[in-house]
Amino acid sequence: MGADEAVELKYPRTYHLPTSPGLQNDDRRLPSLAPFLGKRIIVSEKIDGEGTTMTRAKTYPRSPDGRYHPSRDWMKAHHARKARDIPPGWRISGEYAFARHSIAYARSLGNALPSYFLGFGAWDERNILLGWDQTLEVFEMLDIVPVPVLHDGLFDEAVLARIAAALDPVRQEGFVVRVAEPIPYPPAVEGAGRFFPTIAKWVRKGHVQTDQHWLLGPVIPNELRDGVDPTP
Repeated sequence: MGADEAVELKYPRTYHLPTSPGLQNDDRRLPSLAPFLGKRIIVSEKIDGEGTTMTRAKTYPRSPDGRYHPSRDWMKAHHARKARDIPPGWRISGEYAFARHSIAYARSLGNALPSYFLGFGAWDERNILLGWDQTLEVFEMLDIVPVPVLHDGLFDEAVLARIAAALDPVRQEGFVVRVAEPIPYPPAVEGAGRFFPTIAKWVRKGHVQTDQHWLLGPVIPNELRDGVDPTP
């Protein structure tokens, strides 16, 4: 796949784990846990932000809404500083959490952010989502902060249950589990779009708690940890 094709691809959809209480009407549950069995998995915290992609040429949100919004100014500046170091045809995927959605990230709550952009994936020129260890190497090269990792080890449903039980729904939205190995861009699943077979999420019940879509209201910035430079 050439660089021009890669820049237009969106991050695929993610199934909910069977135990996820946050399933919405347009969501779908993972058909089977079999693809995880016997695999090394990475469990990371699901940040309540806007799924965002960076390529060498541009940055864009996961949502089809690509219009200007003031909350995205920080991300555009952040991309401008990283763009020349992103290999041609590659994409960097992450969660952009400058604007508050349903979860407030604040120092007083103990969940202030280490950056407004937290990376969770890197795609190469073959449209392969890199394995986790190589992903971290790419993030280190680009000086991108990765999402917080809650578990790194063999798949175990009991471990996922303990992580779910320990989450604070006031401060945390949920978690994402992926296999540590590389993952190809998934094909379309019937008419439902593209879903990962080896990535799934657990989301708190009632995770969308705002009265209106956050893009329509005033921009309320989340807070960064003490000592973190807010410069993009």
